[in-house]
Amino acid sequence: MENKKRALFIDRDGTLIVEPPVDFQVDSLQKLEFIPGVLRNMHFIASTLDFELVMVTNQDGLGTPSFPTSDFLPPHEKMLQTFKGEGVEFDDIIIDRTFENEHRQTRKPGTALLGKYMDDSYDLENSFVIGDRITDIQLAKNLGAKGILLQNADTGKRMIEDAGLEQTCVLVAESWDCIADYLRGGARTAQVSRKTSETDIYISLDLDGHGRCDISTGLGFFDHMLNQIGRHSGFDLTIKTKGDLYVDEHHTVEDTALALGEALRKALGDKRGIERYGFVLPMDDCNCTVALDFGGRPWLVWNADFKRERIGDVPTEMFFHFFKSLSDAAAMNLYVNADGSNEHHKIEGIFKALARALRAASRRDVFRYDLPSTKGAL
Repeated sequence: MENKKRALFIDRDGTLIVEPPVDFQVDSLQKLEFIPGVLRNMHFIASTLDFELVMVTNQDGLGTPSFPTSDFLPPHEKMLQTFKGEGVEFDDIIIDRTFENEHRQTRKPGTALLGKYMDDSYDLENSFVIGDRITDIQLAKNLGAKGILLQNADTGKRMIEDAGLEQTCVLVAESWDCIADYLRGGARTAQVSRKTSETDIYISLDLDGHGRCDISTGLGFFDHMLNQIGRHSGFDLTIKTKGDLYVDEHHTVEDTALALGEALRKALGDKRGIERYGFVLPMDDCNCTVALDFGGRPWLVWNADFKRERIGDVPTEMFFHFFKSLSDAAAMNLYVNADGSNEHHKIEGIFKALARALRAASRRDVFRYDLPSTKGAL
């Protein structure tokens, strides 16, 4: 059976080129400005990935006195020539010329001009609509495709939630680098549920997030440390742990580490393109080193002594246990070293160093999308 074609339906103004904020018309060469990173990344997409490239744009009143075609064509053709010079040629360009108040189905998010892509010859489920407006994501829903919103992370998330399009929008991207990364390597997310007679744990992890955390384990200081991981790694991290704290803290800390390690291992996937290694961090009177290798061989070297029995509501003996369980479940090598006089600073420095090590080691370069190993496997 012949494989169906996939397409990228890409908005123009605000996505490929800058949309003028006053009249929203690119009607002169002076107004033509490319979105940062779009040329490099569109070249990568066109030369590397197997998508047809379809430009879909609303140009209000094009061909009327309010927007003469003679004003539209010079910057539009210059844009196309520039893309062609970068090895990017669009397979189709679809322009709706109606005004918004006409409410025509030819206009995004309507699909009347896209009928040929809806005849079952295209794999729309694995095609994408890329744009900067909510109408682009609505178009994705109407096509049965996936949506990528090019927006500020917080603004974009609110737009998607307000429109109820969480199931359609797979990525809110702040740059074309993020879009190319996603299209090449896919999402790096994981969800883990772990339930035993001692603990009930849910973890959601996005390695390419923005440092958003929602942590609740029943142990205040432990929550504070886990927040350091999300915040300083840039991962979006949700951890909900209900443990048998009426017994003690052991199961809560250990099982959370095991679930978090499993989430890291799942989110990393085949590990292609990652840096693999990371990191050192000073904190006030403490010098903390966390050297990390996602090499697939769990091992922990722990050189951190604590004089206090507890920090906050967590026994200090559990810190070693947390890192050992995390290392085992994530299949990573960890070397932890900490010197300093303040016990709180020492362990917080270790968690922050871990976060930065995770950030450095998990960073993915889609332009160098190989496995960082001479063995051919990690």
